Amino acid sequence: MKRAIISDIHGNLEALETVLAHIKDQVVDEIFCLGDVIGYGPKPCECLDAVMANCKVALLGNHDQGALFDPEGFNSGAERAIFWTRDQLESTKGDRDQVDKRWDFLGGLPRVHRDGDWLFVHGSARNPVNEYVFPEDIYNQKKMEKLFSLIGHGCFQGHTHVPGVFTESRNFITPEEANYVYEVSDQKFMVNVGSVGQPRDGDPRACYVVQEDNRITFHRVDYDIDKTADLIYGTPELDNFLGDRIKQGR
Repeated sequence: MKRAIISDIHGNLEALETVLAHIKDQVVDEIFCLGDVIGYGPKPCECLDAVMANCKVALLGNHDQGALFDPEGFNSGAERAIFWTRDQLESTKGDRDQVDKRWDFLGGLPRVHRDGDWLFVHGSARNPVNEYVFPEDIYNQKKMEKLFSLIGHGCFQGHTHVPGVFTESRNFITPEEANYVYEVSDQKFMVNVGSVGQPRDGDPRACYVVQEDNRITFHRVDYDIDKTADLIYGTPELDNFLGDRIKQGR
């Protein structure tokens, strides 16, 4: 089985379509999405449609949850973006059946998916939707011990938009340090697959992984960032900062 794993699209259709084209070249058997299809970006409806059409498994992210319910713990810019996103999803300008399908899809997203000893979540094994696991958490012994105690062998996650591998020996390995390939061993691991639509590791290129047996490969993909940024700048309800940050990868 060969699968692509994507996460944190955040309404960035240009990035998503470019990544899906790149995935097609990898000849994978299936695509998993770890959540946050929407929020921040200018094309939430189109991104939902693409995920519904292409992903075998899709999980609930905190921004997806924020569109369904009242957003909690969001900063003012993220909150404004999610309310605007909700308005786009509720718009009856398009096909009413498709509007209903999008809401049904969001409402049916699970929090976790398991494949044997491997776990798939948006946030963490402990709090699948909302908990962040940052690279510096390797110095938080209690947190890491608790997270790894909840994992059979491996966990794939997103949420921080920072790709890399956490090992049970409390190391964090960046894609560059791994030469973009991580070979799974007997040691437990957590893989952050990075973000398609809003990377925050200083590299603005879209990020995703391909998992084939015990080999995990990180991919970085160039896309037309200016096109998405200009759409954000042209939408008063979306902060200009959201366009700036995708250009800077932060």
